[in-house]
Amino acid sequence: MKTLIAVLLCTALCWDGFNALCPEPSPLQLASLKDAIGGKVCARMFADSDIIYAQSCGGDSLDAFPDDDIPTIPWRWNNRISSLVVNRGCTLTVWDRFRKRGIKRKFNAGIQYRLKEVGMGLGILRDWDNNISGYMCEC
Repeated sequence: MKTLIAVLLCTALCWDGFNALCPEPSPLQLASLKDAIGGKVCARMFADSDIIYAQSCGGDSLDAFPDDDIPTIPWRWNNRISSLVVNRGCTLTVWDRFRKRGIKRKFNAGIQYRLKEVGMGLGILRDWDNNISGYMCEC
């Protein structure tokens, strides 16, 4: 009985990941992190996230391209990013203040479904949800 419950729980959690809105940064889905004309995207940042991962990466999105260095994010996106995906072989560095000031964080390849789950550091009671004001993306 315990085994059956464990299998059902694992299936439910895995199924949740399969249905996620976030594009996978994997070779299996090469087109997942490309722009509208097929160019490589370094990272894609989303306005929405959700406690249910399958509902994260929704709303508007902002693409960061290889070698983008944006010390001041466009005002429309300032403090609005709640989830993100970084392409394989790329790194997204973000700051919580304009002009690359304040606290800095690097995100490696993969999916961050909820920036609310990523703390800013020891002794800092804030998280990265709606706290990105500048970024740099390298591939």
